Amino acid sequence: MFILDGGARLVIPRTELTYPGHSMKLHQTAADPLKAPVDHVMADLEDACPYEFKGEKSRLVMVQALNTLDFGRKVVTVRPNNLRSPFFRGDLEAVVLGAPNRFHGVILPKTRGPEDVREAARLLDEIEPRAGWRYRLQIESLIETPQALLQAHAIATASDRMCGLIFGIADFAATIGVREIVDDQNRNFHYAKQKTVVAAKAAGLHAIDNVYLRLWRTGDPPEKVEAVRRGLRDKNLGAAALGMDGTWVIHPQQAEIANACYTPSAEQVEQARRILALYHAKGGGSMFDPDSGEMIDEATVKIALVDLAKGVQAELAEPAELKAWAEKSRAITGYDILELMRGSQID
Repeated sequence: MFILDGGARLVIPRTELTYPGHSMKLHQTAADPLKAPVDHVMADLEDACPYEFKGEKSRLVMVQALNTLDFGRKVVTVRPNNLRSPFFRGDLEAVVLGAPNRFHGVILPKTRGPEDVREAARLLDEIEPRAGWRYRLQIESLIETPQALLQAHAIATASDRMCGLIFGIADFAATIGVREIVDDQNRNFHYAKQKTVVAAKAAGLHAIDNVYLRLWRTGDPPEKVEAVRRGLRDKNLGAAALGMDGTWVIHPQQAEIANACYTPSAEQVEQARRILALYHAKGGGSMFDPDSGEMIDEATVKIALVDLAKGVQAELAEPAELKAWAEKSRAITGYDILELMRGSQID
């Protein structure tokens, strides 16, 4: 998760909007709270940036956007070209030196192993003091190759700057020779997605699912629009069921549906409250829930704590309420949901 404002604000992104970083117009759209109602924006200097804009042209636009636009409470990140590209170091230096304290993190593409994360972290350690940064940039790494997937946990724990893993389906599919990356993707890539989730969660990081590549256009017939919306919803509900915390989106039109897929409903948050209250009122152990007819025990209470934690981010519950229930659970069982969700960066 992103730890912001000196630890006062924690963000587990439900939606990460990726867009070409060489376009000021797209930066403006990403910053607009109404046009782009997402938790996180990621301006891309890598795959989405045309060859002719690589280097100085895109960097100048990126730095100008970061310094002049108000992104509100969104998490703001930059994806430089990959570490083995001739543009990587120049991209990183340009944005870190040119826009100090104006964004929150770096997306590391084509991560091969933990050594890539350590090299990026070393460069940030070198560059940040030169620009007067008041906080440390965090890193999200893309898991895009079989080599990276096999080392996902080592990548996740390679630096205390790490905050999340992202599954990159297109490059991964190309490497293993799978052509179908839209329909049935949660089945075709079940292992890869859940391994990414397990590696991230074991390290206390968030896990972000890949993009859904279909969009609808103005003028499309209603049945086509509905088919695309349904596919987007099904893909993200399936990814959430695998443990993903959120997803990349490639257009603001995807934000509303995607946000909903990773947000507990008000009813689910209230159910979590009720289970927690009942469980602790009865003194713990295993018990029958008279409302649902289901059995409750310590394991199901942990699920309720996670739902309540996500409810806090959706402003359906207060942080103090979550902290109180988390402390009660920790005092009895040693299980600390807040520590697990924040990883090693929280004291």
